[in-house]
Amino acid sequence: MRLLITGAAGGVGTLLRPRLARPDRVLRLLDVAELPDTGDGAELVRASITDLPAMVEACRGVDAVLHLGGLATEHGWPDILSVNIDGTYKVFEAAHRAGVPRVVFASTNHTVGFHPRAGHEAPDYLFPRPDTYYGVSKVAGEALGSLYHDRYGLDVVCLRIGGCFEKPLDTRMLETWLSPRDAASLVEAALSTPEPGFKVVWGVSDNTRRWWSLTEAESIGYRSQDDAEIHADEVPRTDERFLGYLGGAFCSPDLDGGGEQA
Repeated sequence: MRLLITGAAGGVGTLLRPRLARPDRVLRLLDVAELPDTGDGAELVRASITDLPAMVEACRGVDAVLHLGGLATEHGWPDILSVNIDGTYKVFEAAHRAGVPRVVFASTNHTVGFHPRAGHEAPDYLFPRPDTYYGVSKVAGEALGSLYHDRYGLDVVCLRIGGCFEKPLDTRMLETWLSPRDAASLVEAALSTPEPGFKVVWGVSDNTRRWWSLTEAESIGYRSQDDAEIHADEVPRTDERFLGYLGGAFCSPDLDGGGEQA
């Protein structure tokens, strides 16, 4: 199997690279940043997801794409539009043109950030209420995945990821943390589940304080092994002003992207 990973030099890509390596798998790693040769046999491609011809070439001979590439935090609209929205369109279009049968898309919990926390588990397929331009870009990515499945038959699994770091960074992440080991397990499930069609699943570990559903993720074979609670005594306290929303601090006015300048 040959797996193309976009954004492979980023935080999540770096965490997943060794965890997705298999003797029977070739990792083709793509990023605009230089990627280190770690001796794992990976194919290193320096290119931008905004370059359609380069993406088509990168997709040739690939069995699946894990699309992690893009801006991972809030930016102004022009950058979000160019990199996250148009770039994601080009990833799906390149996969289609090259005959890749499956794309696993790294979406985010910020697609639904302005949903109030209502005291019950956030369900699968929660309707979008993005909290930032970044969240809007991931809603657009999910919509593109739906279109490319329905129009072209591409299998697409969208992962609404929480916070994927070696350890949770604050008390909110005791609820939303996706451990690197569980992230790899979730990606493996998304890659191997037979004929998923189009799915949107929460990307979260089975944390004691979790308030996102794991029903759809478990339906594709995901089984969490980690719980953020073991780090509860180590993490700083989260600013509680925005904990009434699913998106937490991403709902803060401080993250107002400001729109395009006149």
